[in-house]
Amino acid sequence: MRDISRKQMTLRTAHAIAVVYCSEETIRLVECDQLPKGNLFDVARAAGFIGAKLTPQFLSHCHPVGIDGMDLFFEYLSGTTHPTYFSDPNLPSSGILISVNAKSIGRTGVEMESLAAASIAALEIYDMLKPVDQKLEIGNIKLCQKTGGKSENHAYLGMISTCAILVCSDAIAAGTRADKSGLLIKEILESYKTNIIDYQIVPDEKTLIQSQIQKWVAADVHFIFTTGGTGLGPRDHTVAAVSEILERDADGITEAMRAFGQMRTPMAMMSRSVAGAIKQSLIITLPGSSNGARESLDAILPGVFHARKMMLGGGH
Repeated sequence: MRDISRKQMTLRTAHAIAVVYCSEETIRLVECDQLPKGNLFDVARAAGFIGAKLTPQFLSHCHPVGIDGMDLFFEYLSGTTHPTYFSDPNLPSSGILISVNAKSIGRTGVEMESLAAASIAALEIYDMLKPVDQKLEIGNIKLCQKTGGKSENHAYLGMISTCAILVCSDAIAAGTRADKSGLLIKEILESYKTNIIDYQIVPDEKTLIQSQIQKWVAADVHFIFTTGGTGLGPRDHTVAAVSEILERDADGITEAMRAFGQMRTPMAMMSRSVAGAIKQSLIITLPGSSNGARESLDAILPGVFHARKMMLGGGH
C-alpha cells in the first residue's frame, strides 16, 4: 500500500453516481411498494453504506478511512426528463439514479468509498428488481466531484513564490559538518515550483541571522526559511534572533508544524520554532534535523503560500 504518512489530514469530500436502467412498469411497482422482495430504497441505502465501509477489504490498495458522513439519494429517471442518461437507444427508457455524497477528515480521499457505495447500492437494486424485470442494466458509474488533499493545491500555487533559505549552524558554517536540512528544504520547495533566489549558511549568531533576513526582506523575498537553532541547546539562538525582528506573529503555522511532528515523534514538542511577517515577507524557522525540517514542511505546504496574498491585502 502507498505510504500516506506524510500527507496532511484535511476535509475530503466525494460525489459519485450510478444508474440502474429498468422499465417504466418496474418503476410503477417500486412507487407502489409492490416488489416481491419488499421495500427497495431502505435496503439499497443500507447496502451502499455497508459497501462503503468494506471498501478496503475488496480493493487491496485502499487505505481504511474514517467515513465521517455519507448520504445516498435516489431519483427516478426517464428519457424525456433526463436525456443525458439515455443516449444509448438500446437502454430501457427509464431508470433509478443513485447519488452518493461522502465526507472524511483524513490523509486520503473518500472517492473509492463513494463509488463503492453507489455500485453496491446499484447491485442491491438489481437484485431486488430482477424478479420483475429481465432487461435491467447498470451504467453511468462515475465520480462527479472530489475535494480536499492535492485536488485543491492549485488554490495555493497560483502565484510563483520567491524563497530564500538560511542555514543557522556553527558546525556547518565552520565546515566541520555538511549541510543536509538546507539542501532538503531547497529540494522540497523546488518541487512546488518556487523560485529559490538565495541560499546562505551562517553561524548561530543573532546579528548575522538578523542581518541576512533583513537583506532578504528589503529585496521583497516572499518566503524566508531558516533551519537550525530551534531547540533548547545553549547555542540555539535562531528563534530569539528572528522573534526580535518579527512585526506580526503567525503562531498558527508553528502550531501546525509541532502538532504534525508530534504525531510522529514526541521530540517535536522540544521545538521552539516561530513564524511571522516582516513587511511583506514571511519568515519560518525550521528544525535543523532533516526529518524535523521535512515534517514541518509537510505540515504547512502548500497552504502557507497563501500567506503572500494575505500580506498583499488580498484577504482570505
